[in-house]
Amino acid sequence: MSKVEEFEELRPLLFSIAYRILGSVGEAEDAVQETWLRFDGSSARPASAKAYLSAAVTRIAIDVLRSARVRREEYVGPWFPEPLLSDPYQDPARSVELADSVSMAALLLLERLSPLERAVFVLREVFAFGFDEVAAAVGRSESACRQLLVRARRHMEAGRPRFAADRQERQELARRFFEALKDGDVGGLQDLLASDVQLVGDGGGKAPQLARALMGAENVARVLGTVFPWLIRIDVTFEPHEVNGQPGAIFRDRDGKVLHILALEVRDGQIQTIRSVINPDKLGHLGPVADAWAIDREVKQARRSRRTGLGNDSPTAGVDPLQSGSS
Repeated sequence: MSKVEEFEELRPLLFSIAYRILGSVGEAEDAVQETWLRFDGSSARPASAKAYLSAAVTRIAIDVLRSARVRREEYVGPWFPEPLLSDPYQDPARSVELADSVSMAALLLLERLSPLERAVFVLREVFAFGFDEVAAAVGRSESACRQLLVRARRHMEAGRPRFAADRQERQELARRFFEALKDGDVGGLQDLLASDVQLVGDGGGKAPQLARALMGAENVARVLGTVFPWLIRIDVTFEPHEVNGQPGAIFRDRDGKVLHILALEVRDGQIQTIRSVINPDKLGHLGPVADAWAIDREVKQARRSRRTGLGNDSPTAGVDPLQSGSS
């Protein structure tokens, strides 16, 4: 097998490792490309291409993460991972671990770990690498890696929900949620939301957003049930789609360009968290990106025209469509 063939066979695994360490599609793809350049430029053929390439992409990702952390500390508003619509690496024996580890909730928990803890956790806990392989990848002894894993597990377990919803329950709740959203059914939305539900948006200061942080079923249902009918009125559409292995949807403008994504976190039979990613820098890998500011202006113009016809006592008169709840 040629070097190219070996690398292409392992590319899905390499990307999946890098994405879980970095939380960025673009940075993960760059790390994989840099790994190829190192592999292609090496005159020696390693005994195990998988071990060599996994170690290389891990080291590159650790270095990138260390520099990325400074940027994330300066990020405007909440930082979310770049949405991933499908994980290229599949392993039936590790399907549960792979699905759980790519969710936005899990990736945000991984942000609490040091780069070394994160890499050790991903390699050992998610992909079941041996401790000898983990040690070689991160440049630490096996004993040190075991300690890193203990600390990482402690942080991860402390933040995980006690009762996770099964796939069928998540899909049914999501179906009902997006039907109510389409209809602007505030009561129907509220019935599906946990009392302490959070609606959180990642615009990075580069786009208007639903909310940086909004809490409570009544508040969240009111904002969602008011905003989305106006978006639909100006031909914004959405398609339900898994986002990071969880139920969600992709929203597009009338030209089919990506406006934003919603991802739902479900547990205990209710929707606990709704995350919106509208930062255009995080959507480009999904296709051409819509001009969110232009859509915001168009919605506001439609509302002004509507109020002129209905009078200022219209029930939607006090809600700013894409800025509600933002601070």
